[in-house]
Amino acid sequence: MERKVSLKDIAQKVGVSTALVSYVLNNKRENRVSKELAQRIREVAAGMNYRINQVARSLKTNKTFTIGLIVSDIANPFFSALARIIEDEAEQHQYTVIFSSSDENAAKNGKLIDTLLDRQVDGLILSPPAFCEDQVIRLQQQQVPFVLVDRYFPDLKTNYVALDNYGAAFKAVEHLIESGCKRIGMLTYDTELFHLQERKRGYVAALKQHKLPATKSLLKEVNIRVEQPAIEKAIHQLLSGPEPVDGLLFAANNLALAGLRYIRTLPVHIPRDLRIVNFDETEALDFYPAPFAYIQQPLGELGRLATRLLLESINQRPATTQINLDGQLVLKSPMPF
Repeated sequence: MERKVSLKDIAQKVGVSTALVSYVLNNKRENRVSKELAQRIREVAAGMNYRINQVARSLKTNKTFTIGLIVSDIANPFFSALARIIEDEAEQHQYTVIFSSSDENAAKNGKLIDTLLDRQVDGLILSPPAFCEDQVIRLQQQQVPFVLVDRYFPDLKTNYVALDNYGAAFKAVEHLIESGCKRIGMLTYDTELFHLQERKRGYVAALKQHKLPATKSLLKEVNIRVEQPAIEKAIHQLLSGPEPVDGLLFAANNLALAGLRYIRTLPVHIPRDLRIVNFDETEALDFYPAPFAYIQQPLGELGRLATRLLLESINQRPATTQINLDGQLVLKSPMPF
């Protein structure tokens, strides 16, 4: 078996001390050496196929330099993009991210938390399903470093980074009103998730402020499992009858994709007959040949801030930080075909 390359081997080849090699490869005290020498040490280490001994490093620092990330569905474009941002930010601090999907299932979310803690992750970034308050409280009691991202529980004092969902939905509805819409519907999920409740609250508040109808018949809720027939039924109800909606807010990108797929089969012209706003940008909508608007979430800030908050919690356990970021309304032009 080939002998593993050691720090001493690298130090001898470069002609510096073992301690200096350790400082450079662990990104510590680099101001003590020139950039040229630091680069030379890294090049020699790479050329000798040096690999950091993670076991020894963990024993020395009492850390595994891993982070657990649990989202509802890593295949969802929103969460996959967010996960990539978190992964890139963590890598800047020599951390590795382990991904998992809860599938909006509280019991599965709890099992995933236990599995990640059994693997000795240093902390967790969570986008929890509904009814997971007890799991969050347990993490607090165990003094496990964690940060909630995108979703949070308003009655629990925890670190979180999320969108101002109320403000974003209010902004979306006002855009439809300013575009001339008089009957505005909303398609959302039937769920207790707070961020979606806030989007619904913003929708209703904007309609009431502008003295437009905010009746139950205009607000359709479907199962969070996103069943196409249920979405089609809800949209059919909104677009049929003597007073069909002329504006529609989709509360999530999956709803928008499924909904627009169905609307394309109808004799409905966008934007002449119906104006649309959805939450989140998704590449699939680039191929929809009609103009619409969407709420762009600050994904970069969400991911980077959540990661930095977690690393601060791991290293220092600072005071609780709660951040709500603004969403931006973006107007999307149709793709030329």
